Amino acid sequence: MPFYRIYMKEIKQITEAYQKIDFSQTRAALATVVRVEGSSYRRTGARMLVLESGEWIGGISGGCLEGDALKKARLAMSQNKATLITYDTTEDDPYQIGVGLGCNGIIDVLITPLDPQNPNNAVRLLQNCIDQRTPNLVVTVTNLSKKQANISLGDVFRFDNETHFNQTFPLNEIRDNILIEVQDALKNTKSVSKEYILEDGAKLILFLEVIPPAIQLLVFGSNYDVYPMVRAAKELGWRVICICNPIKMHPTLFELADEVVPKDFIPSIDTFTAAISMCHDYESDYRNLQMLLKTTISYIGLLGPKKRTNKMYVRMNEEGILLTDEQEKRIYSPVGLDIGAATPEEIALSVCAEIRATFSGRDGNRLKLRQRPIYEN
Repeated sequence: MPFYRIYMKEIKQITEAYQKIDFSQTRAALATVVRVEGSSYRRTGARMLVLESGEWIGGISGGCLEGDALKKARLAMSQNKATLITYDTTEDDPYQIGVGLGCNGIIDVLITPLDPQNPNNAVRLLQNCIDQRTPNLVVTVTNLSKKQANISLGDVFRFDNETHFNQTFPLNEIRDNILIEVQDALKNTKSVSKEYILEDGAKLILFLEVIPPAIQLLVFGSNYDVYPMVRAAKELGWRVICICNPIKMHPTLFELADEVVPKDFIPSIDTFTAAISMCHDYESDYRNLQMLLKTTISYIGLLGPKKRTNKMYVRMNEEGILLTDEQEKRIYSPVGLDIGAATPEEIALSVCAEIRATFSGRDGNRLKLRQRPIYEN
C-alpha cells in the first residue's frame, strides 16, 4: 500500500478558521510548504493560515519558522503579492532562520495573500476537497521566472476532471504535459513538483499536490470501550462511523462520531476505509467479519485473542467458506500494535497506530531501528 500523507484535519481547521474571518477588518494569507529537500519536521502540503493580527492556524515546521513566516506573510499581505521563501537549515550561519532546529533540510514556503472575493483562492479550493472520498489534486504555481499575462505566482487550480482542467488552466502550450503528470501523481498517490519551459523561455514550476481524503473508520460495537476508540480517531482527524445499537449509546457519542447508525447499516467502503469489530459478542463479530470480507476493505480489525479468530476460521472452513491468502492479509487479529495496551484508551492508541502504519505501508517498528529516512518523498 502506498504512503498516504493526510493533512485533512489541518485543512479542516484552516477552512473553518477562514470562514470566521471578517475581511472588512483584517487580512489573511496562506503559507504552504511546497518543497522539502533533506530533513524537515513538516513535509510538503503542510499549511498555516496567517492573520494580520499575528494569529495563525496550522504549522509549517516544529515552531522555528512560524515567527519569520508571520513577518513575511504580513509583508505579502501589505503588497498583495505572493512570495516564495526558502529556509536553508543545512547552513552553519547562526543568523539563518531555523538553523537551531538541526533539521538539516531546505524548505520552500509559498505565502499567498487571500482575496475573499476570489472564489478560487487557495483556501476556498481546499474547502472543496474536504468531503470527497477520492484523492483530490491541486496544482499550485510555486515559481515563475518571467511575468505572464494570464498566470501568476501563487495561482491555484483544482483538478476535478480533464474537461474542467482544460477550461480553467490558462496555458495551452503545456496543458497536455501537465495532464500526463497529474494522472501519474493520482495513480501513485504522490505529490510532485514539475518544471516547464514556456514558449517565451520563462521557467514555470508547478506543485502537483495529491490530497487524499481522511481515513474513514467503521467502529462496530455498543460497549463502553467504543468511546475512547472514537475519540482517538477523531483527534487524528478521521471520519468515524459507529455501527451499534443507537438506543444504548450515551448522547456524547452522537457528538463525537460523524455518524451513529444501527447494526443493519450497510457501510460504503472505499480505498481509505478501515474497520474494527469490537462487539464482545462472538456471533456479532463473526457476522461483521463475513460482511467485511465480501468488500474490498484493506483493514479488518478484530478485538479479542488470536484463538477466538482461529475459531472463526475453522467455522468458515466447516461452512464451506474458503479464506484466501489475500483475505487473511486484510484481517488484523489480535488487533493493534504490541505496546502493552491494557486500558480502553491504550487499546484505542494501539489500534489507531496500527491503522495509520497500515495505510502508510509501514511495519510500526521503532524509528530508531529504521535504516531508511523517515520520509521518503
